[in-house]
Amino acid sequence: MKAYIFPGQGSQFSGMGRDLYEQYPATKALFDQANALLGFSITQIMFSGTDEELKQTNVTQPAIFLHSVAMSAVAPDFKPEMVAGHSLGEFSALVANKVLAFEDALLLVAKRAQAMQKACEANPSAMAAILGLDDRTVEEVCAQIDEIVVAANYNCPGQLVISGSNQGVALACEKLKAAGAKRALPLPVGGAFHSPLMQPAEAELAEAIKNTQFNEAICPVYQNVDAKPYTDPEQIKQNLIKQLTAPVRWTQTVQNMITDGATLFVECGPGKVLQGLVKKINKDAEVASAL
Repeated sequence: MKAYIFPGQGSQFSGMGRDLYEQYPATKALFDQANALLGFSITQIMFSGTDEELKQTNVTQPAIFLHSVAMSAVAPDFKPEMVAGHSLGEFSALVANKVLAFEDALLLVAKRAQAMQKACEANPSAMAAILGLDDRTVEEVCAQIDEIVVAANYNCPGQLVISGSNQGVALACEKLKAAGAKRALPLPVGGAFHSPLMQPAEAELAEAIKNTQFNEAICPVYQNVDAKPYTDPEQIKQNLIKQLTAPVRWTQTVQNMITDGATLFVECGPGKVLQGLVKKINKDAEVASAL
């Protein structure tokens, strides 16, 4: 079975999407539509913006979403049998399996990015990648710290991202290195995604999601919050709302997809980050780019 996977924040690069825009009339139409819907030229920033401009949450999220959906629109033999997305990538996955219309998903992504940006500004916070420690040790160390700090992204065995207040993350990094972590790397992100500090953003996004049309899925989406497959629109909505404050269970998602018959993971979007993670989760898994 062919599983399509969609990347999240961190996969952006200057020049992204220009080849799609120039080569395919179908994707040019999507890019032009996105500019009109967003009210600013996202394509200009994608094609020639600086890394700093692209790093802004309210630009990064629509840019990666747009790139991913455009790629899936022109990918040869695009017939997903299961889909999943890493954090933001879940929105691209929901367009791929027909739960969301492109326009509705783009507006939700823009709303999500703005809400997250606002939450980050209200509560300066951070994330860090912890390398070379097992998940349980990371969870236990975070639980002992008298600050907000939690496991946020279960990316692959030996790579777990923590998220929380600046002080909480700094303390956790010290303690985790003392507990045997090979490295504790602060991440260049706007704030504590997938942590309780995103609660204001979750409440804001919940309202927008509730007012958006969600359709029956043509294939299961494996959602971040519990790594399980869903096709029911109401369940998908609820999981999407929870996603902002819950961890991204990517390791478990890939394992569950393999158990359920995935034989090829096709990454749809900028870069190859997810292909690398899939291989670290299961070295025998076959991976490819959509184009």
